[in-house]
Amino acid sequence: MRRLDRYLIERVAGGWLIVILLLASVFSLQTFLEELDNIGRGHYHLLSALAFVALTLPERLVQLVPVTALLGTLVGLGTLASGGELVAMQATGVSARRVGWAVLKAGAVLVVIALALAQYVAPPLDQIAQTRRTLEISAASDLRTAHAFWSRDGTRFLNVRDIRHDRIPAGIDLYEFDAEGRLHTFIHAGRADVFNRHRWMLIGVVRKTFSGRGVTVEHIPRMPWRSFLRVQQMDLLILPIPSLSLTDLFEYVRYLKAHGQNADRYELALWNKLAIPLATTAMILVAIPFLFGPLRSVSTGLRITLGGTVGLAFYLISQISGYMGLLLGLNPAVTALAPATLLLVIGLWALRRVR
Repeated sequence: MRRLDRYLIERVAGGWLIVILLLASVFSLQTFLEELDNIGRGHYHLLSALAFVALTLPERLVQLVPVTALLGTLVGLGTLASGGELVAMQATGVSARRVGWAVLKAGAVLVVIALALAQYVAPPLDQIAQTRRTLEISAASDLRTAHAFWSRDGTRFLNVRDIRHDRIPAGIDLYEFDAEGRLHTFIHAGRADVFNRHRWMLIGVVRKTFSGRGVTVEHIPRMPWRSFLRVQQMDLLILPIPSLSLTDLFEYVRYLKAHGQNADRYELALWNKLAIPLATTAMILVAIPFLFGPLRSVSTGLRITLGGTVGLAFYLISQISGYMGLLLGLNPAVTALAPATLLLVIGLWALRRVR
């Protein structure tokens, strides 16, 4: 049986590799075509667009894992079905469930790789891609490093020394100079809650005002501040949700809840990533009946088409479930896990009916 498992896993892994290469190529081409509109803006050129596509590839791969599991299983085992090998296996007493179990063991490795990409590889590369893209398009003089940010507006300067979880500005210094270039006001804040591009709430503020009579120091627990940052600068300072790792999302959700802010969007993003193992398992289970049931004798093309339809339907239902959950105030964990759970139940039911 170990030899059989190894053989099945090799065929399925080959199918997954073919599918992931095809899907990654298609979606990377789509991303590149979208970036063509930005070529020529600022310092953004053709090589910049190609670099952006390459750096954001790991994030696309993570999102494609469930549908890759479905289509790759159909491709890998479909060749065995077309060659009559699955029928021969059944004749020797190998059940559909036994085949499914072997594929699930390979699926566990696929899931581990996906979660490792989602935690350690995709976020930092996506952050680099987003930062470079924003800087080159805007041709701005702003500076964004891994955990710091500098920006200027006339005689005002903003320095953010730390960006916690890539979403929370901390260690904030504001400098304002007069017409003669002398420092007029210096403000330091421990951190800030950013409600939108213009509206910030500085927390733990020390404000120093310099004049001919000396320095006036004020300690202010909370101080509203109207930010001078433009849209491109905000995109540079606070990175989009796909740029956040699993741990960053988890910590940011905790932070928002601890400070009485709505965390549903970020909690949904977290659970969508955590749902990948469940969705991948469900997709593999759904694929098995396509190979042993009434569809065993259909062409590979039709089998792939039907599998693609299932994958597309699952994606649409997942998106609708998430957005409806946000609108209705439902638990993000429920709305993120419900589609995968439903598909898992359907897969188990269909597998039980296969002989």
